[in-house]
This record gives sequence, C-alpha cells and structure tokens, in this order.
Amino acid sequence: MNKTLLIFRHEFFNLIRRKGFIIWLVAFPVIGFSAIGIYMIVQGIGTGDRDLPVIGYVDEFGGFGEYTVQGELIFIPFNSQEEATDAMLIEDIDEFFVIPEDYLVQGVVYRYVLEKELDVPGETRSAMISFLQSNLLEGQINPEITERVKSPMLLASVRLDESGNIAEDQGGVAAFVVPTIFAFLLVMAIGSSSGYLLQGLGEEKENRVMEVLLSSVSPQQLLTGKVLGLGAGGLLQVLVWLGSLVILTQLASNVVGGVLEGLQVSGSMLILGIVYFILGYLLFAVIQAGMGAVGANAKDSQQMVVALMLPAVLPLYIFIFFLRDNPDHVVGTVLTLIPITAPMSVFVRLGLSEIPLWELLVGIGLMIAGIIGSLLLVSKAFRIFLLMYGKTPSPREIIRYLRES
Repeated sequence: MNKTLLIFRHEFFNLIRRKGFIIWLVAFPVIGFSAIGIYMIVQGIGTGDRDLPVIGYVDEFGGFGEYTVQGELIFIPFNSQEEATDAMLIEDIDEFFVIPEDYLVQGVVYRYVLEKELDVPGETRSAMISFLQSNLLEGQINPEITERVKSPMLLASVRLDESGNIAEDQGGVAAFVVPTIFAFLLVMAIGSSSGYLLQGLGEEKENRVMEVLLSSVSPQQLLTGKVLGLGAGGLLQVLVWLGSLVILTQLASNVVGGVLEGLQVSGSMLILGIVYFILGYLLFAVIQAGMGAVGANAKDSQQMVVALMLPAVLPLYIFIFFLRDNPDHVVGTVLTLIPITAPMSVFVRLGLSEIPLWELLVGIGLMIAGIIGSLLLVSKAFRIFLLMYGKTPSPREIIRYLRES
C-alpha cells in the first residue's frame, strides 16, 4: 500500500505541475469569462452614441407615404432613383430602397448601399417590413388588427409533467446548451487524463524505465498508483471546470439573455457529472493502460487510442443530426447503456429529454462491470506485455497470450 501511495503522489503532483495540464485547466474558464467580457464591451460600445442610418426611399408604386417613423429610424421620400442616389453620394442619406410599380405582384424591393455587408442589418430589415405592412394595411382594417397582422404570434410553449402540472424543466435551447457543453468537457477531461497515463506508460517502456520500476513494485501496485494518481488530477480539472461552468451559465443568462436566458447547472447534473467522470475515467484509463502495456512504444500505443476515443464522441453527432427529434429512440437507449458511449450520451440526451432512472442505474452498473472486467484483463496484460519489447503484437497474438496466462 505504501508503494501504491508513493506512485499515486508522484503521478498526481507530476501531472498538476505540467504546463500543458495547467493551460488545459484554466483554458475553459479563461475563454468563457473572456467571451462574456468581450460581449459586454461590444454591447456597451454598440448601445452608446451610435449613428443610426438615414434611409431614403422611392415610391414608384404609390401609396407609401405614411408611417415614415419606425422606431428610431426615419424614412425620407424621394421623387426618383437618381435623386436618391445623388443624396446618398453626398451623404445626406446612408442608403435607400425603391418600391417598383409591380411591387404588389412581384413583392421585390430594391435596396441600394455604398458599403459591403454580409446581410441586411436586422433593425433595418424589421423597420422596412413594418413600414411596408403599415402602408399596405392603411385604411383596410382597424389599427388593432393592423398591429396584430404585423406581429401575428408570440409563441410560448409550455411543457407539462406526467401529472399535468407545469414542468420545472421547460427545455429549449438553454436546456440543451449546458448539458452538451457538459458532455463535451467531460469526455475531454476523461480523454486527457487517461491519455497522460498512456503517454507515461509508453515513454517509460520505450526508455526502459519500466524495468527499474518493476524491480521495486508489482504490476498491480504500479497500475493502481498511476490510475488513481492521474485520476485525482483529472477530477481536480473537472471540479474547476464544473465550478466555472456554474458561474458562466449564470453570467450568460443574466448578461447575454435571449436564447441563453435561463441557463443553469442543476445539482443532479453536477452529481451525475462527477459520477460519470470517475467511472468513465477508470474505464478509459484501465483500457489505455492495457494499450500502453501492449504497445512497443508511445507512438504505437497512441495510434490504438483512436479506436477508443471515436466511439466516445460519436453520440454527440448521432443525437444532434439523427436523434434530435426522437432522443428516446432505441438507439439513444443503447448508447446510454454502452459503457464507452455512456458519458457523452447521457448528458447530450439530458438536454433533449428526460432519461428513465432504470437506464441510468443499468448504465452505471454496466460501466462498473466494464471497469472490473477491463481491470482483470489489463492486469494480465501488464504481467505479460509490460517488459516485452520490439514489435507490437497483433490482436490474435494478444488474445493467445492472454488465454495462455
């Protein structure tokens, strides 16, 4: 136990002193807080003393002479396109649009500007639409109906729970964003933490340091100390990221608002995040430790990891592109239960629907069983392959050696 503790302490403190780990640890909080800070600065500049565009228009159709004030924008009429063009060139107006004679049939309005732009500014587009609608409806119906035609629906969807009461979790973009970010960070933390284990084993084996280590400790002590030490560093990383995510979601909800209003990290999500990190890390770390033992060098071992990490991130794309409208499909359930895909699947799916308790319990149970089974196989692999040098054995050779041990 003392030797395992020594390895644990060495791996943990060696990890948290790495520049790469420190940068990775603070990268998410720094990027998140910087993004919100930049947004606040831009908003402060944007809402300052900004010059609204002066917009001219040419009414070739006739009948668009009213409602020339739309919010903070004023539309100035001109008798001809040439007159409006001259006014724009001498900067009396910033832009103008022409309502052609066949507008009622074609619906096309031509807008003229001097500067390049990616799209029509939203404020300008909204003001033009309101101007056209108001004039078209003038004298046709009463003012209340005119206003309602201009804004026919403010849709508010309300989700009810199984008892018919208003559910606490109303879903929407905000409810999907946080779990998805959560899932991505979780898999990144699992992959980076277990990756350090694989890299360390590969380097120690390649440099023949492993022979010195195994002369003092058993393979089980070495494996246990490395897995727990690097796992503790990964857990520290996850806790920092989770704390940052809680603060960032509150700031984004209050500062940005809009579709991000209502962002929050629930207590159950925090608990599930810690549980799935610990289980996911142990599973991935044990499997990658086996890869590190089997591989002849660090490069060969890292190439094998691709087959492990691709399934781990695959659920993100499956749910977004194929199961977004039906997250409770049998495929979603299967991905939630498979140990390798479970960490990502659970949190992406939580952003789209509720997961039955039995699926979570069965999924966690299968992950624990997967960890135990992997640990038994990897312990054998450590005894057989850790001091084996030269060419990386083929899958058939690996299976034969494990059976004969």
